[in-house]
Amino acid sequence: MVDFEVTDLPETDHVEAGDEAPDFTRPLVGAEYWEDASLADLAAEGPVLLVFHPMDGAFPAIYVWNELRDRGLPDRVPTVGCSISTPYEHRDFLAARGVDARLFSDPDAGVAAAYGVEHDLDGMAGVTEHRLATVLVDGDRTVRYAWVASQQPDFPDYDALAAAVDDLA
Repeated sequence: MVDFEVTDLPETDHVEAGDEAPDFTRPLVGAEYWEDASLADLAAEGPVLLVFHPMDGAFPAIYVWNELRDRGLPDRVPTVGCSISTPYEHRDFLAARGVDARLFSDPDAGVAAAYGVEHDLDGMAGVTEHRLATVLVDGDRTVRYAWVASQQPDFPDYDALAAAVDDLA
């Protein structure tokens, strides 16, 4: 029995496989420091798995990063997250999760809006967060795989995501 409420999220016009992934520049937080970085610069080095998640510390964020880590996906493809959390919160989150990834800080949810994965937090006007989503882009920033939550909470099909990563190898 589920001991939390599952909520349907409104329809969204999000990126799909075959679309060009919108470029953006935001602070990218690693284990030791952060600096402004763009998706285009990361993708120029090869495929990138972009993981949108609610604020650090929220159950869906913790769960998805634990699953990605445990399945070894960040070891197979450079993996970056994106949420409304600050660089300081991201630094602490990475340390607590023990995951080899970096996280973009997107406090105004502008990146989420560009990807069509933003939503009002609990229906509060002006308080927007990222819905859980995974977007795999190749070196040309072409979206090769996209999954976006339709419920809160909802989680990706990790086997399908791993297969998409394997297809890029």
